[in-house]
Amino acid sequence: MNLQMDLKIAEQYSSNSQKVRVITENWVNKNLFCPYCGSNYISHFENNRPVADFYCPYCSEEYELKSKNGSVSNKVNDGAYTTMLERIESINNPNFFFMHYDKSDMRVKNFIMVPKHFFTIDIIEKRKPLSMSAKRSGWIGCNIVLKQIPEEGRIYIVKNEIEQPVETVISKVQKMNFISEYKLDARGWILDILNCVNKIPMKEFTLEQMYKFVPILELKHPDNHHVRDKIRQQLQVLRDKGIIEFTGRGKYKKI
Repeated sequence: MNLQMDLKIAEQYSSNSQKVRVITENWVNKNLFCPYCGSNYISHFENNRPVADFYCPYCSEEYELKSKNGSVSNKVNDGAYTTMLERIESINNPNFFFMHYDKSDMRVKNFIMVPKHFFTIDIIEKRKPLSMSAKRSGWIGCNIVLKQIPEEGRIYIVKNEIEQPVETVISKVQKMNFISEYKLDARGWILDILNCVNKIPMKEFTLEQMYKFVPILELKHPDNHHVRDKIRQQLQVLRDKGIIEFTGRGKYKKI
């Protein structure tokens, strides 16, 4: 994997945004493998496709690329707010690639893959409508809030300019693929509990520690009046899928 991007590929373009798009997409096309099946390359869709930028010719997984000059650890701008919500609720939502590069040297610093089943309405932040003087007056965009996604769903392919082993990336993707089997609401609960588990700094934790998140979860799920039961249920799911281990008497251990 060559972390240096090719600037010459976009010499014929005058717009900076067009240059960045061409340069970053060219890098992905030449360097990326499929994180699902391990295929040595992924293909570029035709331009202006409304949903995704790339696809794997072997397993048919689709990917959308978001690139940013600077850290992608917090928020990344996306398109129309309502469109994004519709995509999350559909079966046609792609996986996402998030690229962090430095425009001073145009090298890839970090490259993160987020599987599509980690996308829920909670991670989409509504932006303010464009002003009356704007060309698209009233248009409402959105941000993808990456910090709301559990760390298990932020899978590094490049981290601090260090390429991660292909086998490690594929293993992490496959380990969390069980979430795709659930509908959106149930998926949201799994991710919420996973986020709660991750907020406990110790590797070993207790059910009582998890109950401290009840007020937060009640606010997020006002129609559910059995949040403690839901916590226990989702911990059992995470246990059955090998994410945590039940060690007895209300005690758990992160694996």
